[in-house]
Amino acid sequence: MTQQLPQVPSTEPELAGVRNFRDVGGLPTADGRQVRYGRLFRSGHLAHATESDASFLATLRLHTIFDFRNAADMRLEGPDVELPGVRNVNLPLTDPADGAEFWTMVREGNIEQLRSILADGKAAGRMSASYRTIIKERTGEHSRVLHALAEDSVPALMHCAAGKDRAGLSIAVSLLAVGVERDAIEADYLKSNDPHRRYKVKRKDDSPSSMSPEVMELLSPLFDARADYLRAAFETIEQTWGSTDRYLTEGLKVGPQTREKLRERLLDEA
Repeated sequence: MTQQLPQVPSTEPELAGVRNFRDVGGLPTADGRQVRYGRLFRSGHLAHATESDASFLATLRLHTIFDFRNAADMRLEGPDVELPGVRNVNLPLTDPADGAEFWTMVREGNIEQLRSILADGKAAGRMSASYRTIIKERTGEHSRVLHALAEDSVPALMHCAAGKDRAGLSIAVSLLAVGVERDAIEADYLKSNDPHRRYKVKRKDDSPSSMSPEVMELLSPLFDARADYLRAAFETIEQTWGSTDRYLTEGLKVGPQTREKLRERLLDEA
């Protein structure tokens, strides 16, 4: 039996323990349709969700939560809270050891160490490179997500740690698959910069020197949502596959029938 879902914009809640939550409903497609409300959500991790947060999330009648964190993330933040009746799928989009020393330095390094790894555009360059790598090397994971959404996994929530990078890319890929315009995908992605959504920077201590303006400036490229990062992902699609259609069909093995199922699941009726 087809589940009846909201057809009007839901009020975006201020969740106490979950940052960067939003419904991506309402985004326009190139053919004049839009993403249905109540179908696809994104957020940061759910490890610190309060009872009231969990109660709200239960009202969404989620089928599946896609968690793109790796083992190192889970050691830092903890596992998601359990939501009864919801399927949890963990699909790490980075290897648990990838960048472990780097992120330890981010949290514990002194100013000289941070300058050496982050200054002079190195931080932003690292972020753009990671977006390119995820697009090129994580086709299997993104394929699995799209096939799951097409079959039975809606309503779905996608998250990583901050809900910005790995979840942002997976949301972007899902939206590309149903024809959402790139400008709209970018506008939604940039909402992660809103002050109430941003990931809280964690340092080993919160002393003035550890959280100084220079430290925060060095760290900001890592915690910003920047249009250049997402555009690096889009450029990688074009450079590697030539077009979005070929990326979907050849890279992700998502054919016309699956894309039509995705449109039926995620878009308003034509």
